Amino acid sequence: MSDDTGALQAAALERFIDAAKRRHGLDLSGYARASLQRRVQQMAERDGHADIDALSAAVEAGATQVDHLISSLSVPVTEMFRNPSVFSALREMVLPMLASWPHITIWQAGCATGEEVYSLAILLHEAGLYDRCQIFATDFNEAALAKAQDGIFPARDARMWSQNYQRAGGQASLGDYYHAAYDHIRLDARLKANIHFAHHNLVTDGVFCEAQLVLCRNVLIYFNRELQHQVLQRFRDSLVRGGYLCLGNRESIHTAPAARDLVAVDADARIYRLASS
Repeated sequence: MSDDTGALQAAALERFIDAAKRRHGLDLSGYARASLQRRVQQMAERDGHADIDALSAAVEAGATQVDHLISSLSVPVTEMFRNPSVFSALREMVLPMLASWPHITIWQAGCATGEEVYSLAILLHEAGLYDRCQIFATDFNEAALAKAQDGIFPARDARMWSQNYQRAGGQASLGDYYHAAYDHIRLDARLKANIHFAHHNLVTDGVFCEAQLVLCRNVLIYFNRELQHQVLQRFRDSLVRGGYLCLGNRESIHTAPAARDLVAVDADARIYRLASS
């Protein structure tokens, strides 16, 4: 790609960002440009537009609804017990400490289609903590949230998820937590009992709870550094003293102001703890 072409595409992306904000109040200005450029280009092609400027014109004209924009641009890629070593670390190092609180609040931010929050629910169940937990699972993608709330997933993924579960130190069989029918599995209703699925936009919405554990994995990688720092501060402000933060394996707190209050518990698993004093 020539410098001129790259500059033109970058300018088109900025016009799209302006259009989304003017028409729908959707603020994409803090998203990392390279990945956003790919997703907007893919959306333009899927929707039959000649280019990003044509998509922007459709947005400006109100021909593209905000839910469609969010569904098209968000990245709800996840799986149960993704990165099993992280769940093993949560099981061994974090859950025993959570047990010291009489009531446990957990925020799973950017829960996408819910596979990870159900994985966490299984960990808590096996640790005997689930009944005294409330778990807030939030996302700004309403379609993904609806799927998460259903707890129904393609059966083709169950074998890999079972392997992940065992590698994460699972104490039973993953099959004990779902019912299979036709080509899908439905997760057991007991895993949903203490999970509250809710809309929350990490870009614009603030702190809403005090939590002993905040998980947000593989979301910050789509934000620019300034927005990453803002969101990390929001997580830090959501934690009680001694509370835990778990990020994705490619995410870091090192340059963020919030890092001064957080201590690495397991650097490889990206698990941090808010200093107690």
